[in-house]
Amino acid sequence: MQTRFKLNNRFNIFIKYLTFFFVINSYSQTSVKGNITTILGLPQIGIETKIGNKLTFQADVMASLWESVNNAPQKFVIVIPEVRYHFNTLEKGFYLGGHIGGSSYKMQKWNYLNSGRYQEGYSLLFGMTVGFKVPVNNAFSIDIFMGGGSQQGFYKGYFLETGERYETASNFNKSGEWLPYRGGVMICYKLGKN
Repeated sequence: MQTRFKLNNRFNIFIKYLTFFFVINSYSQTSVKGNITTILGLPQIGIETKIGNKLTFQADVMASLWESVNNAPQKFVIVIPEVRYHFNTLEKGFYLGGHIGGSSYKMQKWNYLNSGRYQEGYSLLFGMTVGFKVPVNNAFSIDIFMGGGSQQGFYKGYFLETGERYETASNFNKSGEWLPYRGGVMICYKLGKN
């Protein structure tokens, strides 16, 4: 319980500093975004702001609050801060982004489907994103992107029926995979001035 409180407290502090950062930089070119995955019950929102001539900083949060998919929980929250380099302009064309993020989850991981087991824990994410922005007008644009990288997981595994642990690790079990873990089509609304 104390670990969960510490994680929640750290997350709240992170959000406060992130909010402060964006309030301070609100005079610059800033966009708010929403992913169309929200229609599928996977809401993702983000904010992106200019930090250089060809550089932006984006922070986004994606969540799944599904209690049961295939008779197993599929709940997760992914937070990713990212620095992006735009090859053309900040409003259109290709970009590459690098990120270090984190997630918290209670879900059946992809390699445990139909196993009668699920996992609960957190992950560190180290990866890249490639994307393409298309301006619609002066205020709106579309951001098509996909990304992934190394996912380092720290979790406890449980049986679905009994809730008892299935592995013998004394604390957290660990796993690492290279996975695609982000993607979609963001609808962007520009707040700031050029």
